[in-house]
Amino acid sequence: MSERKKSELTREHILTTGRQLILRRGFGGVGLKELLDQSAVPKGSFYYYFASKEAFGCALLEDYCADYLGRLDALFAQAGDGRERLMRYWKAWLEDGRSEGLADRCLVVKLAAEISDLSEDMRIILQGGVERLIGRIAQVIADGQADSSISTPRDPHPTARALYSLWLGAAVLSKLGKDEAPMRDALLATERLLSDPTAD
Repeated sequence: MSERKKSELTREHILTTGRQLILRRGFGGVGLKELLDQSAVPKGSFYYYFASKEAFGCALLEDYCADYLGRLDALFAQAGDGRERLMRYWKAWLEDGRSEGLADRCLVVKLAAEISDLSEDMRIILQGGVERLIGRIAQVIADGQADSSISTPRDPHPTARALYSLWLGAAVLSKLGKDEAPMRDALLATERLLSDPTAD
């Protein structure tokens, strides 16, 4: 194994370990020492890859956004009309025993409010990822309108943004109340919005 390959694996290991810690306690709640201990790398190795904790946070979010969008593309590439493909994504927020659904692994849910006041660079990276996500949702809505599986006449992009906002808020409420009811409500509201041109 080449030194370059070892280097890439070490960096990836630090990012993977950091993502799990930050999903549990937030960016500010994870200290550098804990990250180093959990990653089993010395401090010097960390600074070889990342100039600061903020630089690590930026790399973490870039890695997360690329991974999330790649998984989303694979999900949307599965067979089905536009509506089926779109609803498959929303239902993924409720899957796998509820406690390990997509929302519980979402750094947007965990970090959006925290990093907007903490780091402009991190905010820009996360916002860019969200905008790309909304763009992909909008494309599937447009596909559904074209194949008549989605009957709403609304413009796809604002509809995609409204749906993502609905689900993001529902995920936060679900985490707060430790109750999946807000996300089930979001699923019903989504079905109605895609079907009923007069739905608010």
